Amino acid sequence: MIKLARYLKPFALSLALAIALLFAQAMCDLNLPNYMSNIVNIGIQQNGVERAAPDAMSENGMKLMRAFMLADEQALVDANYTLVDASQTDASGKAYTAAYPDAPDKIYVRNTGLSEDALSALDTAFGTATWTMINVMRDYASAQGASGQAGMPAGADDIDLSRLYGMLPMLYALPEASVLDAHDKAVANDQMIRKQSGVLLARAFLSELGADMAAIQNRYIISVGVKMLAIALIGGIATVLVSLISSRVAAGTARNLRRDVFRRVESFSNNEFDRFSTASLITRCTNDVTQIQMLLSFGIRLVCYAPIMAVGGTIMALRKSAGMAWIIAAACTLLIGIILVVVSTVTPRFKLIQKLVDKLNLVSRENLTGLMVIRAFAAQDHERARFEGVNADLTKNTLFVNRMMVLLMPLMMLVMNGTTLLVVWVGAHQIADSAMQVGDLMAFIQYAMQIIMSFLMISMMFIFLPRASVSAERIAEVLDTESSVRDPEKPKHFDPAQPGVVEFRNVSFRYSDAEENALTGITFTALPGQTTAIVGPTGSGKSTIASLLLRFYDATEGRVLVCGADVRDVAQAALRAKIGYVPQKGVLLSGTVGSNLRYGRKDAADAELEQAAAVAQAAEFIDAKPERFEADIAQGGGNVSGGQKQRLSIARALVKKPEILVFDDSFSALDFRTDAALRQALRANTGESTVIVIAQRINTVMNAEQIIVLEDGKVVGRGTHRELLKSCPEYYEIASSQLSKEELA
Repeated sequence: MIKLARYLKPFALSLALAIALLFAQAMCDLNLPNYMSNIVNIGIQQNGVERAAPDAMSENGMKLMRAFMLADEQALVDANYTLVDASQTDASGKAYTAAYPDAPDKIYVRNTGLSEDALSALDTAFGTATWTMINVMRDYASAQGASGQAGMPAGADDIDLSRLYGMLPMLYALPEASVLDAHDKAVANDQMIRKQSGVLLARAFLSELGADMAAIQNRYIISVGVKMLAIALIGGIATVLVSLISSRVAAGTARNLRRDVFRRVESFSNNEFDRFSTASLITRCTNDVTQIQMLLSFGIRLVCYAPIMAVGGTIMALRKSAGMAWIIAAACTLLIGIILVVVSTVTPRFKLIQKLVDKLNLVSRENLTGLMVIRAFAAQDHERARFEGVNADLTKNTLFVNRMMVLLMPLMMLVMNGTTLLVVWVGAHQIADSAMQVGDLMAFIQYAMQIIMSFLMISMMFIFLPRASVSAERIAEVLDTESSVRDPEKPKHFDPAQPGVVEFRNVSFRYSDAEENALTGITFTALPGQTTAIVGPTGSGKSTIASLLLRFYDATEGRVLVCGADVRDVAQAALRAKIGYVPQKGVLLSGTVGSNLRYGRKDAADAELEQAAAVAQAAEFIDAKPERFEADIAQGGGNVSGGQKQRLSIARALVKKPEILVFDDSFSALDFRTDAALRQALRANTGESTVIVIAQRINTVMNAEQIIVLEDGKVVGRGTHRELLKSCPEYYEIASSQLSKEELA
């Protein structure tokens, strides 16, 4: 995977933008539960009153709270509250009586523009004073032999402020030591509990002034709800943009990978094609690249988003309740264990699956290309069994992997639901002990789910990652394979004084991993304006000579020279531009007759196509088609016969008008009459081109100026037809098997 990371460099800016958007999306998702918690805790339970320090309160209310504050707390309150006439206007220009219609002449108003630290300090002071008062009331009730605390029931609506105000003289007369003791007990309580109790009293103070508590509650819930909608909208936009960017990056990377794999495969010599099967190369260029594309498409979103959610969710959950952190830790540990077990089990299977896909492609390709042979030998049952065997192996391994992945989801859901139950059970006890609020419990559950969902996302990545990793290795293997046939750093030029001259000087060649040479000591010269024929039994190395001339392979020993230059010292494109090659098996590409004939020369005129077709004896069947040169050619030339395919291949080479023409057993599918007519036309139209004919038929080569006879990769005869009949027993043996006694005489 790391080797292919360079393909992400062109998309660095897009990736950075995607990560930034993912971070924004995660922040939005992480903040929504917090706002939901505020709606429950503040909007519903506290009637929209956010702080223990009320916005406004009566003089009696201020006296009541100051009775339970220490000197520094009183100084803090004095510095941040102002006594004003109720008829005065506030900062918005409205009279205080508009918000507080039951207010007396003078009220205390909290100063505007206070910092969050100042507001928090005020909340602490009022919350502590509230609990100091509760402790004092408890002590007083205990001393009076009563239970509870005077004027302080559980609900804010039931607080009897008038009764508390009536006790002010007594409260201010309390010994300082008893107040300090009650204050110390108050400080010992959790700060959240102190603030909640302070809020209850703040609501009572606001109700005393006639504030519309329902309006305050609605205003708070609506304002938080609008914020949540805005955050959800931002998160949704970020999600859409990230999906778009990740899809473009994945598609662009896949495009570049396919391009480079294709280019590298195009540069391979036959040595590399011998190492990689065609089916495997097709799989690597298609299926394997698709696996990388899928990984990137999902990975950009999940790999970045999941860790942010896991870490952020943990931090937010701990803020809500550090006491339940062990639940998240246990759930995460269990999830990681499950993921590791599943991944370690399926990764080897993914490697096997890709190999089986290669094998399935190979069997399918062989069956499709050899369908006529299979039918001719009635071997359908054998091939069907062969296909079913590979298909069954692939299915078995795929089902095993899918079952493991399917098992992963129920296990994850079991952990998720179990975690939810455990959080509710523990959280309910904390709520009962006043250590947690209902909204915080709801938020904690959501954060726990977000953390677990992030692990679910990571587990989804492990579905793609192992297979994509295997695919990446296979792609990298192709990209890292250097062709054994490479252009020189400083290519030389052909000798213009030797146009079309082909020379083999003591050439030997051995295929990789072979124990013996395929060719040994081959020496000959093919001159322009002449035909050089190469004959010999099957396996004698005839086609290997053509491959060395075209530099599909490099000679193991000796030199192959074209136009006076060693083929290893010139650029491959320049070398092949001089050669018109007709392979042993005619190969046509999908398109039209004209596009196939112009394959070597895109600018060839129609008249040149006509002439080449006439020489190749292809004009008759081309003219029989209504579209003539615009007639369609199916993939691989499947809609033309073998002989027509060979003639079109010959015409294609002739249109190129090369200096050297190589016919590698290119007349084998032609009848004798067509063969003779074609050879006669070739001799009349090849001009000064060097013609090299590799053939099995003696009739095809008997008029050549030079015939080279091969046996076991060695030259055993050289001369004209008549000379070889007398001097070369191997040639005579081949000729006698094809010619009559009169033709041998």
